[in-house]
Amino acid sequence: MAVPSLTTAVPPRTPTGRVRRSPRISSVILKAVMAVTGLALFGFVVAHMVGNLKIFFGAESFDSYARFLRTVGEPLIPERGLLWIMRIGLLVAVFAHIVAATMLARRARRARPVRYHHRSKVQGSYAARTMRWGGVIIALFVLYHLMDLTLLWLNPHGVHGEAYNNVTSDFQRWPVVLVYTLAVLTLGFHLRHGVWSALRSLGRGRARTEARLRLIALTVAVLICAGYLSVPFAVLTGLVS
Repeated sequence: MAVPSLTTAVPPRTPTGRVRRSPRISSVILKAVMAVTGLALFGFVVAHMVGNLKIFFGAESFDSYARFLRTVGEPLIPERGLLWIMRIGLLVAVFAHIVAATMLARRARRARPVRYHHRSKVQGSYAARTMRWGGVIIALFVLYHLMDLTLLWLNPHGVHGEAYNNVTSDFQRWPVVLVYTLAVLTLGFHLRHGVWSALRSLGRGRARTEARLRLIALTVAVLICAGYLSVPFAVLTGLVS
């Protein structure tokens, strides 16, 4: 009977005898990327929502706001130049946020010797279990949103400089409102978990403190969802036309 070999693969070593490890990004750096991009994206989400709400002040106010975004930075920067820099930065931030989150999740899974048989209510929540998929859905929606209301390729009105008419023409179609609603609700779940995680990382307190943090995160998510969804449903119902 053959004797099984007891030899194992010897990891490559450096000339000094140390084990050679493949280079990889530090988890601390990945967490910093998550924090910085998350904060930047949250700021954009709030600012964009406030700008969208200008539609309730009429076509002139909303078109003036859109004109300001196109011309900000002139004459130092060409028209729409700063706006496109912001858009590209947004896409880069979304991509970096997703990549960092995915890498951290994979490392945590590999470092866990045995899978949990039971998860706490927070760990097993919908938002916690779908953070990565939610990020992908939001990223795809951002691309669609750019093609619809920025490049105007998918917009039924599609006239540059007529932002109010572009938006109202778009949200008169219920399938567009449905897609927008699903994306905003996904963003809400993502924000609720993200804000809660950010606040919780500042320090762990008693159960009462944890409950307050969850309430703050939920309130932020609900307010942002309500702000974004108020525009398409106002158009769809004829409140804004």
